[in-house]
Amino acid sequence: MNRRNILLASAAAAAVFSSSLAMAQDTGAPIRLIVPYAPGGPLDITARALAERVRDSLGTVIIDNKGGAGGNIGADAIAKAAPDGLTIGIAATATHAVNPWLYARMPYDAGKDFAGITQMVRVPNVLVMNADKAAQLKINTVADLIAYAKANPAKLNYGSGGNGSAGHLAGEMFKQRAGIFALHIPYRGGNPAQLALLSGEVDFNIDNLATAAPNIRAGKLKALAVTSLQASPALPGVPPLSKTFKGFSIDTWWGLVAPAGTPKPVIAKLNKAFVAALNAPETRTRFGTLLAEPVPTTPEQFDAFMASERAKYQSLVKASGAKVD
Repeated sequence: MNRRNILLASAAAAAVFSSSLAMAQDTGAPIRLIVPYAPGGPLDITARALAERVRDSLGTVIIDNKGGAGGNIGADAIAKAAPDGLTIGIAATATHAVNPWLYARMPYDAGKDFAGITQMVRVPNVLVMNADKAAQLKINTVADLIAYAKANPAKLNYGSGGNGSAGHLAGEMFKQRAGIFALHIPYRGGNPAQLALLSGEVDFNIDNLATAAPNIRAGKLKALAVTSLQASPALPGVPPLSKTFKGFSIDTWWGLVAPAGTPKPVIAKLNKAFVAALNAPETRTRFGTLLAEPVPTTPEQFDAFMASERAKYQSLVKASGAKVD
Protein backbone atom coordinates (compact mmCIF):
# COMPACT_ATOMS: atom_id res chain seq x y z
CA MET A 1 0.00 0.00 0.00
CA ASN A 2 1.52 3.33 -1.03
CA ARG A 3 1.67 6.42 1.13
CA ARG A 4 -1.38 8.04 -0.55
CA ASN A 5 -3.50 4.95 0.08
CA ILE A 6 -2.35 4.78 3.70
CA LEU A 7 -3.38 8.40 4.25
CA LEU A 8 -6.75 7.81 2.60
CA ALA A 9 -7.35 4.72 4.73
CA SER A 10 -6.39 6.57 7.90
CA ALA A 11 -8.72 9.45 7.06
CA ALA A 12 -11.56 7.04 6.36
CA ALA A 13 -11.01 5.23 9.67
CA ALA A 14 -10.98 8.53 11.57
CA ALA A 15 -14.21 9.57 9.86
CA VAL A 16 -15.89 6.31 10.86
CA PHE A 17 -14.80 6.67 14.48
CA SER A 18 -15.67 10.35 14.68
CA SER A 19 -19.20 9.62 13.54
CA SER A 20 -19.69 6.81 16.07
CA LEU A 21 -20.71 9.20 18.82
CA ALA A 22 -23.30 10.96 16.66
CA MET A 23 -24.64 7.64 15.35
CA ALA A 24 -24.95 6.27 18.88
CA GLN A 25 -26.88 9.35 19.96
CA ASP A 26 -29.20 9.02 16.98
CA THR A 27 -29.97 5.40 17.94
CA GLY A 28 -30.33 6.28 21.63
CA ALA A 29 -27.18 4.47 22.82
CA PRO A 30 -25.99 6.15 26.03
CA ILE A 31 -22.48 7.20 26.96
CA ARG A 32 -21.12 5.38 30.03
CA LEU A 33 -19.15 7.58 32.43
CA ILE A 34 -17.19 5.45 34.90
CA VAL A 35 -16.59 6.98 38.34
CA PRO A 36 -13.91 4.91 40.12
CA TYR A 37 -15.37 5.59 43.57
CA ALA A 38 -18.60 4.91 45.45
CA PRO A 39 -21.73 7.03 44.94
CA GLY A 40 -22.27 10.16 47.00
CA GLY A 41 -18.78 11.63 47.10
CA PRO A 42 -17.61 14.84 45.41
CA LEU A 43 -16.37 13.06 42.26
CA ASP A 44 -19.69 11.30 41.86
CA ILE A 45 -21.73 14.45 42.51
CA THR A 46 -19.80 16.54 39.99
CA ALA A 47 -19.92 13.78 37.37
CA ARG A 48 -23.71 13.54 37.70
CA ALA A 49 -24.05 17.32 37.47
CA LEU A 50 -22.12 17.39 34.18
CA ALA A 51 -24.02 14.39 32.84
CA GLU A 52 -27.22 16.39 33.20
CA ARG A 53 -25.80 19.45 31.45
CA VAL A 54 -24.47 17.62 28.36
CA ARG A 55 -27.72 15.74 27.70
CA ASP A 56 -28.72 18.10 24.87
CA SER A 57 -25.34 17.94 23.12
CA LEU A 58 -24.26 14.34 23.76
CA GLY A 59 -27.44 12.49 24.67
CA THR A 60 -27.89 10.32 27.74
CA VAL A 61 -24.82 9.88 29.96
CA ILE A 62 -25.09 7.04 32.49
CA ILE A 63 -22.92 7.14 35.61
CA ASP A 64 -21.29 3.78 36.41
CA ASN A 65 -19.67 3.67 39.88
CA LYS A 66 -16.84 1.14 40.04
CA GLY A 67 -15.05 1.63 43.36
CA GLY A 68 -12.29 -0.42 44.95
CA ALA A 69 -8.50 -0.69 45.19
CA GLY A 70 -8.05 3.04 45.67
CA GLY A 71 -9.84 3.78 42.39
CA ASN A 72 -7.77 1.31 40.36
CA ILE A 73 -10.69 -1.00 39.49
CA GLY A 74 -12.71 1.78 37.87
CA ALA A 75 -9.70 3.32 36.14
CA ASP A 76 -8.77 -0.05 34.70
CA ALA A 77 -12.30 -0.44 33.33
CA ILE A 78 -11.90 2.88 31.52
CA ALA A 79 -8.50 1.87 30.13
CA LYS A 80 -9.80 -1.43 28.75
CA ALA A 81 -13.03 -0.06 27.21
CA ALA A 82 -13.47 0.26 23.45
CA PRO A 83 -11.94 3.55 22.20
CA ASP A 84 -15.13 4.76 20.54
CA GLY A 85 -16.17 7.63 22.83
CA LEU A 86 -19.05 5.66 24.32
CA THR A 87 -17.14 4.83 27.52
CA ILE A 88 -15.32 7.61 29.32
CA GLY A 89 -14.47 8.15 32.96
CA ILE A 90 -12.93 10.11 35.78
CA ALA A 91 -9.18 10.44 36.31
CA ALA A 92 -8.23 11.69 39.77
CA THR A 93 -5.16 12.58 41.82
CA ALA A 94 -5.06 9.08 43.29
CA THR A 95 -5.73 7.02 40.17
CA HIS A 96 -3.49 8.95 37.79
CA ALA A 97 -0.75 10.54 39.91
CA VAL A 98 -0.34 8.72 43.24
CA ASN A 99 -1.32 5.08 42.70
CA PRO A 100 1.24 4.40 39.92
CA TRP A 101 3.97 4.87 42.56
CA LEU A 102 2.07 3.62 45.60
CA TYR A 103 0.95 0.19 44.34
CA ALA A 104 3.51 -2.52 43.66
CA ARG A 105 1.38 -3.84 40.78
CA MET A 106 -0.91 -1.72 38.61
CA PRO A 107 -3.54 -3.09 36.17
CA TYR A 108 -3.14 -0.09 33.84
CA ASP A 109 -0.51 2.40 32.71
CA ALA A 110 -1.62 5.87 33.81
CA GLY A 111 0.64 7.53 31.24
CA LYS A 112 -0.23 5.43 28.19
CA ASP A 113 -3.72 3.95 28.55
CA PHE A 114 -5.79 7.15 28.60
CA ALA A 115 -6.58 10.20 26.47
CA GLY A 116 -7.44 13.38 28.33
CA ILE A 117 -10.75 15.10 27.57
CA THR A 118 -10.72 17.98 30.06
CA GLN A 119 -9.83 18.65 33.66
CA MET A 120 -13.02 19.16 35.69
CA VAL A 121 -12.13 20.70 39.04
CA ARG A 122 -9.53 21.42 41.65
CA VAL A 123 -10.13 21.62 45.39
CA PRO A 124 -7.45 23.17 47.60
CA ASN A 125 -6.19 21.35 50.64
CA VAL A 126 -5.76 23.30 53.86
CA LEU A 127 -3.23 23.12 56.70
CA VAL A 128 -5.31 23.07 59.89
CA MET A 129 -4.73 22.77 63.63
CA ASN A 130 -7.06 22.11 66.50
CA ALA A 131 -8.05 25.68 67.43
CA ASP A 132 -7.56 25.14 71.17
CA LYS A 133 -4.15 23.53 70.63
CA ALA A 134 -3.07 26.36 68.35
CA ALA A 135 -4.06 28.93 70.99
CA GLN A 136 -2.26 26.96 73.72
CA LEU A 137 0.96 26.82 71.68
CA LYS A 138 0.54 30.42 70.45
CA ILE A 139 0.55 29.30 66.81
CA ASN A 140 -1.26 31.74 64.55
CA THR A 141 0.69 31.39 61.30
CA VAL A 142 2.68 28.88 59.27
CA ALA A 143 5.84 30.64 60.44
CA ASP A 144 4.76 30.06 64.06
CA LEU A 145 4.21 26.36 63.40
CA ILE A 146 7.61 25.95 61.74
CA ALA A 147 9.32 27.86 64.54
CA TYR A 148 7.66 25.69 67.18
CA ALA A 149 8.62 22.48 65.34
CA LYS A 150 12.25 23.57 65.12
CA ALA A 151 12.37 24.65 68.77
CA ASN A 152 10.67 21.42 69.90
CA PRO A 153 12.05 18.64 67.70
CA ALA A 154 10.08 15.38 67.58
CA LYS A 155 7.14 16.81 69.55
CA LEU A 156 4.69 17.39 66.70
CA ASN A 157 2.61 14.82 64.86
CA TYR A 158 0.07 14.97 62.08
CA GLY A 159 -2.76 12.75 60.91
CA SER A 160 -4.01 11.59 57.53
CA GLY A 161 -6.53 9.23 56.00
CA GLY A 162 -3.86 6.54 55.56
CA ASN A 163 -0.43 5.77 54.18
CA GLY A 164 -0.11 7.22 50.70
CA SER A 165 -3.26 9.34 51.06
CA ALA A 166 -3.35 12.91 49.80
CA GLY A 167 -3.06 14.22 53.35
CA HIS A 168 -0.04 12.03 54.04
CA LEU A 169 1.83 13.11 50.92
CA ALA A 170 0.93 16.77 51.41
CA GLY A 171 2.28 16.51 54.96
CA GLU A 172 5.53 15.02 53.69
CA MET A 173 5.89 17.78 51.12
CA PHE A 174 5.32 20.39 53.83
CA LYS A 175 7.91 18.77 56.11
CA GLN A 176 10.46 18.65 53.28
CA ARG A 177 10.04 22.28 52.33
CA ALA A 178 9.90 23.50 55.95
CA GLY A 179 12.85 21.40 57.11
CA ILE A 180 10.96 20.06 60.13
CA PHE A 181 10.02 16.69 61.58
CA ALA A 182 6.50 15.61 62.53
CA LEU A 183 5.43 12.03 63.14
CA HIS A 184 2.84 10.79 60.66
CA ILE A 185 -0.14 8.94 62.20
CA PRO A 186 -2.31 7.20 59.58
CA TYR A 187 -6.01 6.60 60.19
CA ARG A 188 -8.57 4.53 58.31
CA GLY A 189 -9.97 7.35 56.21
CA GLY A 190 -10.30 11.12 56.21
CA ASN A 191 -13.14 11.32 58.73
CA PRO A 192 -11.29 9.42 61.50
CA ALA A 193 -8.24 11.62 60.84
CA GLN A 194 -10.30 14.76 61.27
CA LEU A 195 -11.89 13.40 64.47
CA ALA A 196 -8.39 12.74 65.80
CA LEU A 197 -7.47 16.36 65.11
CA LEU A 198 -10.63 17.67 66.73
CA SER A 199 -10.02 15.55 69.83
CA GLY A 200 -6.38 16.63 70.14
CA GLU A 201 -4.82 13.26 69.28
CA VAL A 202 -2.78 14.90 66.52
CA ASP A 203 -1.37 18.41 66.19
CA PHE A 204 -2.11 19.27 62.57
CA ASN A 205 -3.55 17.83 59.34
CA ILE A 206 -3.49 18.83 55.72
CA ASP A 207 -7.07 18.13 54.78
CA ASN A 208 -9.37 18.65 51.82
CA LEU A 209 -10.92 22.11 52.09
CA ALA A 210 -14.44 20.82 51.48
CA THR A 211 -14.08 18.43 54.42
CA ALA A 212 -12.41 20.88 56.81
CA ALA A 213 -14.44 24.02 56.01
CA PRO A 214 -17.43 23.38 58.34
CA ASN A 215 -15.18 22.96 61.39
CA ILE A 216 -13.07 25.96 60.36
CA ARG A 217 -16.21 28.09 60.18
CA ALA A 218 -17.38 26.69 63.54
CA GLY A 219 -14.11 27.78 65.15
CA LYS A 220 -13.02 24.22 66.00
CA LEU A 221 -10.14 24.20 63.54
CA LYS A 222 -7.66 26.96 62.78
CA ALA A 223 -6.67 27.31 59.12
CA LEU A 224 -3.04 28.34 58.71
CA ALA A 225 -2.69 28.10 54.93
CA VAL A 226 -4.15 26.60 51.78
CA THR A 227 -2.00 24.40 49.57
CA SER A 228 -3.00 25.93 46.23
CA LEU A 229 -0.81 28.43 44.40
CA GLN A 230 -3.38 31.15 45.02
CA ALA A 231 -5.51 31.99 48.06
CA SER A 232 -8.99 30.50 48.11
CA PRO A 233 -12.06 32.76 48.00
CA ALA A 234 -13.67 30.30 50.40
CA LEU A 235 -11.12 31.22 53.11
CA PRO A 236 -10.54 34.97 52.94
CA GLY A 237 -7.44 36.03 54.82
CA VAL A 238 -5.85 32.57 54.78
CA PRO A 239 -2.62 32.70 52.73
CA PRO A 240 -1.39 30.01 50.33
CA LEU A 241 1.66 27.98 51.37
CA SER A 242 3.24 29.15 48.12
CA LYS A 243 3.69 32.51 49.85
CA THR A 244 6.09 30.80 52.25
CA PHE A 245 7.46 28.15 49.88
CA LYS A 246 7.68 29.24 46.26
CA GLY A 247 5.74 26.98 43.92
CA PHE A 248 4.15 24.91 46.69
CA SER A 249 1.03 23.38 45.16
CA ILE A 250 -0.72 20.15 46.10
CA ASP A 251 -4.43 20.30 45.31
CA THR A 252 -7.04 17.60 44.89
CA TRP A 253 -8.18 17.41 41.26
CA TRP A 254 -10.10 15.23 38.84
CA GLY A 255 -11.14 15.29 35.21
CA LEU A 256 -12.47 13.31 32.26
CA VAL A 257 -10.53 10.78 30.20
CA ALA A 258 -11.23 8.29 27.43
CA PRO A 259 -9.38 5.07 26.57
CA ALA A 260 -6.17 5.61 24.63
CA GLY A 261 -6.73 5.39 20.91
CA THR A 262 -10.04 7.24 20.97
CA PRO A 263 -9.96 9.30 17.74
CA LYS A 264 -9.18 12.98 18.12
CA PRO A 265 -12.43 14.15 16.48
CA VAL A 266 -14.36 12.18 19.11
CA ILE A 267 -12.22 13.65 21.90
CA ALA A 268 -12.80 17.11 20.46
CA LYS A 269 -16.57 16.64 20.44
CA LEU A 270 -16.56 15.42 24.05
CA ASN A 271 -14.29 18.27 25.09
CA LYS A 272 -16.54 20.89 23.50
CA ALA A 273 -19.64 19.58 25.27
CA PHE A 274 -18.06 19.16 28.71
CA VAL A 275 -16.15 22.46 28.61
CA ALA A 276 -19.40 24.26 27.83
CA ALA A 277 -21.01 22.49 30.79
CA LEU A 278 -18.11 23.45 33.08
CA ASN A 279 -18.34 27.09 32.00
CA ALA A 280 -22.07 27.33 32.72
CA PRO A 281 -22.86 29.65 35.67
CA GLU A 282 -25.13 26.96 37.13
CA THR A 283 -22.20 24.53 37.23
CA ARG A 284 -19.98 27.00 39.06
CA THR A 285 -22.72 27.59 41.61
CA ARG A 286 -23.34 23.89 42.13
CA PHE A 287 -19.64 23.01 42.36
CA GLY A 288 -19.17 25.95 44.71
CA THR A 289 -21.20 24.14 47.37
CA LEU A 290 -18.44 21.52 47.34
CA LEU A 291 -15.72 24.24 47.35
CA ALA A 292 -14.66 22.81 43.99
CA GLU A 293 -13.47 25.20 41.28
CA PRO A 294 -14.30 24.21 37.68
CA VAL A 295 -11.14 24.03 35.55
CA PRO A 296 -12.02 23.47 31.88
CA THR A 297 -8.98 22.72 29.70
CA THR A 298 -8.05 21.42 26.29
CA PRO A 299 -7.31 17.68 26.03
CA GLU A 300 -3.63 18.49 25.52
CA GLN A 301 -3.50 20.68 28.61
CA PHE A 302 -5.08 17.97 30.76
CA ASP A 303 -2.68 15.31 29.45
CA ALA A 304 0.29 17.57 30.21
CA PHE A 305 -1.08 18.40 33.66
CA MET A 306 -1.52 14.72 34.58
CA ALA A 307 2.03 13.98 33.42
CA SER A 308 3.42 16.77 35.61
CA GLU A 309 1.39 15.54 38.60
CA ARG A 310 2.72 11.99 38.17
CA ALA A 311 6.27 13.33 38.17
CA LYS A 312 5.61 15.36 41.33
CA TYR A 313 4.05 12.49 43.25
CA GLN A 314 6.73 10.01 42.24
CA SER A 315 9.26 11.76 44.48
CA LEU A 316 6.71 12.37 47.25
CA VAL A 317 5.63 8.73 47.44
CA LYS A 318 9.29 7.62 47.44
CA ALA A 319 10.13 10.05 50.25
CA SER A 320 7.11 8.92 52.30
CA GLY A 321 8.06 5.25 52.09
CA ALA A 322 4.40 4.35 51.55
CA LYS A 323 3.65 1.17 49.57
CA VAL A 324 0.60 -0.95 48.88
CA ASP A 325 1.28 -4.57 47.88
